[in-house]
Amino acid sequence: MRLLPCADTGLLVELDDLAQVMGLHAALRADPPAGVVDLVPAARTLLVRFDPRETDRAAIENAVDAANAVSAVSAASAVSATETPRTGAEVVEIPVTYDGEDLAEVAELLGLTPRQVVAAHTGASWTVAFGGFAPGFGYLTADAWPHDVPRRGESRTAVPEGAVAVAGPFSGVYPRSSPGGWRLLGRTETTLWDVHREPPALLRPGVRVRFVEVS
Repeated sequence: MRLLPCADTGLLVELDDLAQVMGLHAALRADPPAGVVDLVPAARTLLVRFDPRETDRAAIENAVDAANAVSAVSAASAVSATETPRTGAEVVEIPVTYDGEDLAEVAELLGLTPRQVVAAHTGASWTVAFGGFAPGFGYLTADAWPHDVPRRGESRTAVPEGAVAVAGPFSGVYPRSSPGGWRLLGRTETTLWDVHREPPALLRPGVRVRFVEVS
């Protein structure tokens, strides 16, 4: 773990991998240090923003060290970061029509049938690891989805809003129409981003997601 100052009100924590980021993020969310106002996870970093009127960087560094020790103990107990129970964790169900343009191709790449791909996608308990790419887009990961799906060789110029897709070890839902190179499994009518909602993003880091097939 490497701790780096980020302006006057932030601490950037660099870690080895996504599992460590998710473990530390979960530990800090479960027991937020005094003065912390936001936690922003990414693939290998966690930004801790704090209010300097309530705390200082030294106190935050100590709190991060302690939380990292807690998350390391959980990992040593062979409980994965994506499957660690979180008290009060929000669970979002997303209904999906699995008729995506790339479903058959994904099945072929994984050596499965399209129905097996759907069963695996709906059978996994997903967790939003971090956000990015576009407002409301969450990178979802799940231990029960051990696949690494290559991106398309050429990105689409316009992926429709609500498209449910996979790429690498992740799944995601496009919150609006945009270019994209992920492989499309299906579509949902669920609104991922709404500026009139509080919070605007439905899928935020730490939120659990279940995909439910629409018959």
